[in-house]
Amino acid sequence: MPLTHTTDLFAKALKGKYALGAFNVNNMEFIQAIVEAAEEEKAPLMLQISKGARDYAHPVYLKKLIEAAVSLSHIPIAIHLDHGDSFELCKQCIDEGFTSVMIDASHDPFEKNVEVCRKVVEYAHRHNCVVEGELGMLVGAQHDDGEEGGSYSKGGCYTHPQEAVDFVKASGVDSLAVAIGNSHG
Repeated sequence: MPLTHTTDLFAKALKGKYALGAFNVNNMEFIQAIVEAAEEEKAPLMLQISKGARDYAHPVYLKKLIEAAVSLSHIPIAIHLDHGDSFELCKQCIDEGFTSVMIDASHDPFEKNVEVCRKVVEYAHRHNCVVEGELGMLVGAQHDDGEEGGSYSKGGCYTHPQEAVDFVKASGVDSLAVAIGNSHG
C-alpha cells in the first residue's frame, strides 16, 4: 500500500469518530512492532520521526525503513516530523516526502512563533504537506520537571483558547498542539 496523506487519515478518523495513533520511531524494531500491532487491529497510523531520531539513525535509514513498512503493509500509514525545531529541518522533511511536519517554535514569543510557522506553512502547502504548530509548552523531561515553582506548576505553560484561535488564523497551521496540563518526555 502506498504512503497515505495525513489529511486523508485525519478526515477518516473524524468521520469514523476514532483516534488516530501517532508513534515516534527511531529503528527497525520499533517500526516493525508498531506496524504489526496496527495491522492486527486494522488501524491506520502515523509514524513520527523527531530531530533526535534523525540524528540517531540518519534520515536515509529511517526513510528506507518506513518505505519498506509502507510497501509491505495493508493499512494506511502517514509519516510525520515530530517537533521540528527549524524551517530548514521542516523543509528537508517535506522535500523527502513526509506527509506532515510539526514546527515547534512554542519556546519563542507569540509573534515569532506565528512568523516561523507561517514560513513553514507557505512552503509546505506548496508541496501538499500538512503543518502542525504548537502553542503553550508541553512539559516533562524536555521542558520542566513539574516541581513546585516550575512553569508548569505556575500555569505558565497552558494554551489560552483565544490565543489558540488567533494563532491558527495568523499562522495558517492545519493542526495545533496545545498545552492543557499534558506532558511528555
